[in-house]
Amino acid sequence: MAVAEMREDETEDTLPDLLRDGLDVVFVGINPSLYSAQRGHYFARPTNRFWRAFSRSKLSGPARRALAVAVLTPAQDRVLLEHGFGFTDLVKRPTARAAEVANEIGAGIDALAAKLERHRPRFACFHGITGYRPVHLCLAADKAAPALGLQPVLIGATRLFVVPNPSGANAHATPAEQTRWYDRLADELAGQNPL
Repeated sequence: MAVAEMREDETEDTLPDLLRDGLDVVFVGINPSLYSAQRGHYFARPTNRFWRAFSRSKLSGPARRALAVAVLTPAQDRVLLEHGFGFTDLVKRPTARAAEVANEIGAGIDALAAKLERHRPRFACFHGITGYRPVHLCLAADKAAPALGLQPVLIGATRLFVVPNPSGANAHATPAEQTRWYDRLADELAGQNPL
């Protein structure tokens, strides 16, 4: 049975964690946007490229086929738990800009690690180097700077993977490149034996 978790310190004005045991991938954002929190769904802003890129990727193929849809939408974030995908954030407080929670990320890393160690997803997929960098500094301070793709460190048994930030404000990656990164994650997932 799917479980949408909400910690005691979270308010109804944020997005609940969409987590459960046995997930293949948990998508990790920095924090919810005000827009997404108001609508009650992850990546709800129409200019965010997550749903379009994810829907075009082979990573979402089994879920799209099972749901008989060509394109997944924010309204399907909760049902994706039944298809191996979850969602969470480093910081649960919604803001207009992720930079507004920069001082809260340290505590968020500890909370995220606890969630991943509890639920043991196969992969945690971080959206953007900016969001992943503080996690990298905590886990591998003496290693090379983080890059997109599979990371050399784990949180518990969970492998870490970084894709470009799907925000419409991210001019560093095209929608096609975003899709290719989800395809690469699908390849990593296919190459790893289930836990």
